This record gives sequence, structure tokens and C-alpha cells, in this order.
Amino acid sequence: MARKAAIIGGGVIGGGWAARFLLNGWDVSVFDPDPEAERKIGEVLANARAALPALSDVPMPPEGRLSFAPSITDAVEGTDYIQESVSERLDLKHRVFAQIQQASHGTPIGSSTSGFKPSELQEGAADPSTIFVAHPFNPVYLLPLAEIVPSAKSDTQIIEAAKEILREIGMFPLHVRKEIDAHIADRFLEAVWREALWLVKDGVATTEEIDEAIRMGFGLRWGQMGLFETYRVAGGEAGMKHFMAQFGPALKWPWTKLMDVPEFNDELVDLIAGQSDAQSGAYTIRELERIRDRNLIGFLRALKERDWGAGRVLLDHDRRRRAAFHDAGKAGEGAPLVTARMQVLPGWIDYNGHMTESRYLYAASETSDAFLRLIGADMDYVAGGHSYYTAETHIMHLGEAKLGDRLTGTFQVLSSDDKRIHGFIRILRGEEVVATLEQMLLHVDMKAGRTCPAAPDVLARLALIAEAHKALPRPEAAGRHVGQRKT
Repeated sequence: MARKAAIIGGGVIGGGWAARFLLNGWDVSVFDPDPEAERKIGEVLANARAALPALSDVPMPPEGRLSFAPSITDAVEGTDYIQESVSERLDLKHRVFAQIQQASHGTPIGSSTSGFKPSELQEGAADPSTIFVAHPFNPVYLLPLAEIVPSAKSDTQIIEAAKEILREIGMFPLHVRKEIDAHIADRFLEAVWREALWLVKDGVATTEEIDEAIRMGFGLRWGQMGLFETYRVAGGEAGMKHFMAQFGPALKWPWTKLMDVPEFNDELVDLIAGQSDAQSGAYTIRELERIRDRNLIGFLRALKERDWGAGRVLLDHDRRRRAAFHDAGKAGEGAPLVTARMQVLPGWIDYNGHMTESRYLYAASETSDAFLRLIGADMDYVAGGHSYYTAETHIMHLGEAKLGDRLTGTFQVLSSDDKRIHGFIRILRGEEVVATLEQMLLHVDMKAGRTCPAAPDVLARLALIAEAHKALPRPEAAGRHVGQRKT
């Protein structure tokens, strides 16, 4: 049975939380009095469905059920986790917490607040021990950070349970040990924001020039090394102490207006808004969101390939979810294994407007690779000098897949022995089979360049699935040759 989360407040952040939970298999109940809430969350969810699966190399779990509750009481009933994401008004948050705790007892209640301390949120609460800060970053469905900030009144067990829930949905819970206004990350953002306001007001730089300075320079460094590790490298072989000695005196120079803020008047607002329109006004917000998501996917996957920074969180999330497939005996009962989920991307489309044939082979490769990982023939196994090679593939195109279509890859074992896997792959769009691929895989000693028996633990997992798949009907297309007429 799926676990359930309640999201109170369905704006950009609340919608991101809903998408993060839903796509990781949780049921989600949303409360938001805004009559446009369903539409807004639907648009966020559409972006998330296109983006989040692209970060994973493990099939996403079946999407949870989304519901919209008529009241806070209805939303939080029977939930395992509650996330408050209403407007940044302390009085409003207090009223929301009071309503939540009338209907929910002992359930973790995280707040998306970017500035309030947990002790402020807990004021007047019937049970302050369950309320804490869980501050994410937009888009919540892609960026892993969630700042977890308890107070002295917070229940330690609830905090640890909340952190584990966030890890379960692929996030990185950063435990902030001391209460502080705006927590950790927003303190930095506020400092950069104040400096940027002065640079615009004083005519030093436009909004576009400031953004270029960030994304062409230090923003790229910060994205994979942060602040202190970046400066450690800047110190050269002598390290951090050398950097501090070299640049420490600059702290006394008038480089910053950090303690001063320009008057936030209509003139400054109009100046910044006008420059921003000139910079980005050619795109709608939804277009900018999709551009942002595609860029983040590329950046995050690059970090993932290198097991570094935020990419390590993605890898860990894949490993935890991949472990769910290791109960091969149960997984193989009654149906072919679902091992891959993917979406048809712009680069997959040919001049006819449908998915090109090379991408069907790619989809099959994703499906069979996931199956091999399932039985233990993963990258660690390959690093040990053994792998399965594709010796033969026969593909049948049965339908058309087009841009944006979501595809599922299933793997059925037709036969196997200690050196071979004879498999049958179906590529489906919903219930429709758009292609089948019959494949022969050979187990190879990569150093010797010849076939050899697979490792005992791999064969044991394979045997469980093969035995379960004996009961499945043999696919009609199995054993066909090119040009064979249908009967």
C-alpha cells in the first residue's frame, strides 16, 4: 500500500513537493483554496513527469494518486508526512498548523518557509514537537536540497523519520544544527541579491550582465564544489591557508555594500523589471521552466556520471530503488519484468516525425541493461572483467512513437543457461506494444575475449526469474525471421 503525503498550499513550491512525492510512488492529497490550484499543479506535474525520470537509471515506481481535498482536515487524514507551503505570513502559518494538528497527531509537519525559524513556527502550537523547517529549492522535483531545521522543542525521532522520508524520495536533507533566520542557503542568496541590487541601481551592470557573470563563471564552480572547496582549490598546492592569507586583507577593502541596501522604490523596481523583460521577455514562464529543467538534467547527469556533489544523491537514490528489484522471484511472477521507463525526446525524432529506429535499439538497451543490473551484472560486475554482450537482435516495428510519448520497456526470459540469456523485449506506449525485440546475450570474459559461465550469484538470480517466466505464454513474434508473413 502506497504511503501518503499531504501538501498544504499548492503554489510553485507546493506543486513541486507534490510532484516529487507522486513520481516516487506516494499518494498525495493537496489542499489549496485557490480555484486555479488543480491547473497550476497540473502544469508543474507535467514538467516534472518530463524531467525527473530523465535523472534516473532505475525504473520509476508507479505514480501515486493525486487528490484535492476540500479542507485541511480532509487533506491530512491518514498521512505519513505533511508539508506546509503557504505564503510567508507567520499568522497564516500558525492558523494552518492549528488546523493540521486538530486532525493529525504525531505526524511530521515540515514547513517550506525560507526565512522563519522553527521556534517561531511552533509558537502557540498544540504540539510543537512535530513542527520543523523543511526548506527546499525550486524546482523541488529536481533539486535535492532540503534544509531540515529543528528547534529545542522538536522531537528528535520525528526529525530523523522526516529525514529518512526525504531520502526515500531522492532528496538530500541538510540538518541545520542551530536556528537562524533564513537558515543557511538563503543567507547566501540574500547577500548576492543585495549586491546585485546595488550593481543595477548604480549603473554598474544590467540584470543580464549580472546573470552572465554568475552562469559563465563562479556559478559553474559552486554547482559542483560549493564555496569552501572552490576556494581551497584556488589556494593552489598550499591549500586553504594560502588562499586565506592571500585574500584575507581584501575583507577590509570597500568591495561590498552588504550592510547597506538601496532604497527599494518604484524607480528601482521598474528599472530591474524593464531590464529583466528585455533579457528574458521573449519566453513564457513555462518555456523558461522547461529550459531550466533541461539544463539542470544535463548538469545533474554529468555530476551523476562522476559520482560527485548532487549527482551522488541521484546515484544513491537509484541504488536504493534498484534494491527493490532484487526480490527476483516475486518480481518475475505472472508477467514480464518492467525494467525501463523513458520518454521520447526531441533528439529521438526523425524526418517523418516519429521515433527513429536507432532509438528503439536504445530503448531495448535500456531495458536489457536494467535487467542485467537486476540480476547483479552491474557496473561493479563489469569492472571485475565480466559482462553480457549482445550477440543478436531482431526488431519488429508495430506502432509509432512520437514526441513526448512515455514508453515502458519489459523483459521476458525465453531461455537461459550459464552463458546465455535469450530474452524478449516489448516497448509499450500505455498498453500498446509499439515494438518488440528478440535478443541473445552472451556472457563474456572481457580480458580473455571469449564466453564463460556467469558468476554463481548472477546465475541464481537469473534462474529465479527464468523459472517464473516459464509459465508465461511464448510471444508470437519470438523466432520470427525478417520478412516472415503473419499467420
